[in-house]
Amino acid sequence: MSFLLKAAATARQIVHKVPVRQLNLLEFQSKDLLQKYGVAIQQFKVLDNSKADAEVVKTFECPEYVVKAQILAGGRGKGTFDNGFKGGVHITSNKSEVLTLTKQMIGNRLITKQTPKSGILVNKVMVARSINITRETYLCILLDREHNGPVLIASPAGGMDIEAVAEETPEKIKTVPLNIDEPIPEATLLKVAKFLEFKGDSVKRCAEEIQKLYTLFKAVDAVQIEINPLAETDKGEVISVDAKLNFDDNAQFRQKDIFSMDVTEEESDPREVEASKYNLNYVAMDGNIGCLVNGAGLAMATMDIIKLNGGEPANFLDVGGGVKEDQVAKAFEILTADPKVKGILVNVFGGIVNCATIANGIVAASKKLQLNVPLVVRLEGTNVNQAREILKNSGLPIQTASDLDDAAHKAVAALN
Repeated sequence: MSFLLKAAATARQIVHKVPVRQLNLLEFQSKDLLQKYGVAIQQFKVLDNSKADAEVVKTFECPEYVVKAQILAGGRGKGTFDNGFKGGVHITSNKSEVLTLTKQMIGNRLITKQTPKSGILVNKVMVARSINITRETYLCILLDREHNGPVLIASPAGGMDIEAVAEETPEKIKTVPLNIDEPIPEATLLKVAKFLEFKGDSVKRCAEEIQKLYTLFKAVDAVQIEINPLAETDKGEVISVDAKLNFDDNAQFRQKDIFSMDVTEEESDPREVEASKYNLNYVAMDGNIGCLVNGAGLAMATMDIIKLNGGEPANFLDVGGGVKEDQVAKAFEILTADPKVKGILVNVFGGIVNCATIANGIVAASKKLQLNVPLVVRLEGTNVNQAREILKNSGLPIQTASDLDDAAHKAVAALN
């Protein structure tokens, strides 16, 4: 059980040991996806400081409004804008205040505990119908290797840290393996709804919502849909109040509409965005030795051995298994764009990767960029002898290494 919940938590963030850039959706985009598949959510509108905003608000009747700045960061309610306005989340029953609030948010930078010090620019605000929640539950559907398919995780203790619930009250967690080829059986749905402590007519409503979420999960190639809370209101509604969705990157070719919604303007480092366009996994760090490696595990090992030899890695950069010469060239462009990089270490183990392809890419990139920092290359595997000849005959001052430790030692020494 704890393994599954850790998997759910891991899918919500960049994993420390395997840095990757994930698809980012704003809150209103996730809600829009749920709504398209019939999942019950709070009614909402999106404002962007355009001339249409006034008409949108005029026709949106609610007893009470929740006004939320849309950025990719938590802690919005306690945040402060760079214009001095406090709070990225406000509640008001006065419709005339909605536009006043949004105008103080849009076009300004919201600073929270999870944003850069300069904050993140707010371009859109979501205005939603406020609901009176009487009870909060937890529901998650995720792919699980141990079960070789999707698994449903449910708990009547929603609106809180689910890992803590599993640790302190494991009896409040229910796990149900699901068949990827079929809808969830009605008996299973009702059993889960009752476990979530829904009563009366709400049992059937909850069951219907779970089925809709599973339909969405399969239709959009999700690897996780986490609803926390799945709430019950004073009117007996069962509503997905907050949703976190993660998608299978391999399904991008058939989920183009979803992946086109990816929010990139909020990235703290534009190099990560540029790298993702070339299917490169790049994460900047604070050191001065740029790393180009194939495979996340080997990349982590490379950074560790650089540190072991007294150096500091400037980045994580995994070029993957099917890398082409143009991707190597782009990787070098990204590495050299970092003014902190004073040397580069290439470490490639050619299984799927052709070492000759890497070598040609290195030579072409070095010449095009007129590389003026020390370059150490360690290649091993497919066509390695041909690759070494390419480097040797390039006429470039490239240091080659016999193994990873030798490469790290030479990279660190080159800076001294």
